[in-house]
Order: sequence, then structure tokens, then C-alpha cells
Amino acid sequence: MSLFEILRFAARGVTANKLRSALTTLGVLIGVGAVILLVAVGNGSAKQITDRIAALGTDTLTVQSTSRGGASNTAITVETAKALRDPVLAPDVKSVSPVVSASATITYQGSDHSVQQFVGTYPSYFGASNTPVGTGAAFSDEDVAQGRRVLVIGQTVAEELFPGVEPVGAEVTVGGSLFTVVGVLEEKSSSSGFQDANDVAVAPLTAVQQTLTGYGPVSSVVVEATGSDRVDEAQAQVAAILDQRLKVSATTSGAANRSNSSPYRIQNASQLLETQTETADTFTVLLGAVAGISLLVGGIGITNIMLVTVTERTREIGIRKALGAPRRVILTQFLAEATMLSLTGGGLGVAAALIGSQFTIVGVKPVVVPSSIVLALGVSVAIGLFFGSVPASRAAGLRPIDALRYE
Repeated sequence: MSLFEILRFAARGVTANKLRSALTTLGVLIGVGAVILLVAVGNGSAKQITDRIAALGTDTLTVQSTSRGGASNTAITVETAKALRDPVLAPDVKSVSPVVSASATITYQGSDHSVQQFVGTYPSYFGASNTPVGTGAAFSDEDVAQGRRVLVIGQTVAEELFPGVEPVGAEVTVGGSLFTVVGVLEEKSSSSGFQDANDVAVAPLTAVQQTLTGYGPVSSVVVEATGSDRVDEAQAQVAAILDQRLKVSATTSGAANRSNSSPYRIQNASQLLETQTETADTFTVLLGAVAGISLLVGGIGITNIMLVTVTERTREIGIRKALGAPRRVILTQFLAEATMLSLTGGGLGVAAALIGSQFTIVGVKPVVVPSSIVLALGVSVAIGLFFGSVPASRAAGLRPIDALRYE
């Protein structure tokens, strides 16, 4: 018997009981669709985390003071931040941007808007924090030196205060002082559950200190490394300079004690990205494993259905064997039927998963990867072969005389 005839007999056997075949296919469909879709949700979640961290810059370090009350001997000041830009002691540091921040209300022609982040810093902050200017221009080092009251605003601020109006060149009031808008930042993506990344205003450090925060310690220092592969070296160099200037003892500055006893904390964006990626990968594997259980259930369903099919067609098997059909033909036919059921369910499951991935699930946009589709289809075929082998072997092993006597 040719392969075409085997497949034709298998198709006839599958369609003989349409309801039973449909239910079996549905089980595989749910399993394959669940595997692909849940893995896609895990990948989508990982992508969101990666995008959030990458938006901060993966070659940056953020230094923050941990001392309570801003003790003068351990506070991080502008002078301390400037010391980190030392070509001899810190050759892997590209730029240093001290940051002060406050909440402030911006007023323009009678309209008010409370900004979540009003930041005072250096021009290098825009590149280090991956915050490019979309229209207009950023302020300059000269603006910082002269304390000029110029401002770069985020998209949310622009939409709230300047609907339908070009904001660049407009004068706004911040804390009773006039600031001139010189630029608008490019829009950043903001995920649910996080503060609006576009509700921000950035001005020269000196201007913000004069009008809002005073000349005390800075809130943080953004340090940009010379490359993403030099971040760890830059962190070690920054830590050494801070230990020296803040009079931190060797015991206190050790890695094991830094988070609890040191007057400062360094956040490494690349390490955070690596940790979050590993966590997201584990999450994706767990989701895939949970969904894989439904595939196993679908395989068991194929076994049960095929066993029932073999029982119902015992006389047919006996007649075919009596007419000279060899064992391998019977075995191949029932394996083909089981594989056909699982492959049909797998194909429909892929289609269902691709449709489902077009929607946002629990706040996550699923990201389907081709490898998950290939794996799910391969597993569905393997399930048909594996779970169909027992019924097929039983059918092929029947003695013709016993099969013909079966009632």
C-alpha cells in the first residue's frame, strides 16, 4: 500500500466520527495555542522590562546618597560629582551629571500644570539618560555657568500647557521666576503602573538651585561610562573616588556592606538589565511549562480516542489482515490518524495564538517568536506519534481470527 493510500484511509478514519475528532483536535488546539500565547506574554513582559531599563541608558550609573538628614560630611554635592570626572582616577567615565529634582507648578497664560519631575542638571544628562530633544535645542554649559533660566519640557507638559501652540520660545513661570522654553523632549513610552515619563521639565542645575532647591546636596549623580562594556570598571572607579572623598572606611565600602552602611548607593543599569532579563526568562519558561500541561492532556485524549477507534474497527482490522495487509500497514495507518488529529489541532492552535497575540493581555503586548511556533507544532506531531503508538500497536498486533470473531 502506498503512502497516499495510507493517508487516504487515515483521513477517512478521522472523519468517520466528526464530533469525536473535533473534540480531540480541540484539546490539542488549546494546548498548542496556550503554549505559544503564554510564551509570547512572557516575551512581551521581558521586552517591556528591557525597554524601560534601556530607556535609562545601559551604560549609565546612578549614584544616590543613603545618609539620613543630609549630613554634611557624607552628603553628595556638586563638588563631589565634579570629582568623579577625573581622567586619571576615572578613565572609564565619559560624563557626570549632578541632578537636583523637585515638584513644581509651571504656569503659562493662566494655565497651570504640576510637573512630576522638575530636574536641574548639566547638558550631558540628555545623552547619558537617553533623553533626546525632539524640537528646539537643549541648554548649554554656558547656560549652566550663567544660571540662565531656560527650560526643556516633556511631551505631556507641552500638551497640557501649549495645546496647538508651538512651545519653543514661550515664557513660563516656575516658582515665581520666568523661564524660557528652548526645547521639547522626544516622546517616551510609558507603561501602565509607572509614572508618566513625559511629564518632566529639565533646566540648568544652577537655575533650579537659585529658584527651587537651594544650594544643598544633589539628589543624585548620573554617570555615563565610555561604553557599555566599561560600566563595571567605571563603577569601581566611581566608588573609589567616593570612598576617598566621603571618608568611607574599607570595611564599610565592601560590597557586602555597601547597601546597609555606605553613605551612597550605586545603581548599575547593565546589571539591573541582566537581572531583570534572567527573571523574565525564568518567568517565560514557567509559563510555557504550565501551558505544556494542557498539551499533555491533549495527548492523553488522543490515546483514549484512538483506543476507542481501534475497538470499534476491530472487525475491519481483521478483514484487512486476513486479506494480507502486513503489520506495518495497520500500524502506519493508525499512527497517521493520530498524527493527523494532533497536527490539525496544532495548526489551528497556532492560528488562534497569532490572533490572540494581537491583543494586550494583562497590560502586556505579546511577542510571538517563530521558535515557539516551530516547537509547539513539533511537539504536537510528537504527541500524535507517541500517544498514538499504543493504540496503533494494539491494532497491528490483533490476530486476524480473533478480530473477525469480535462482536
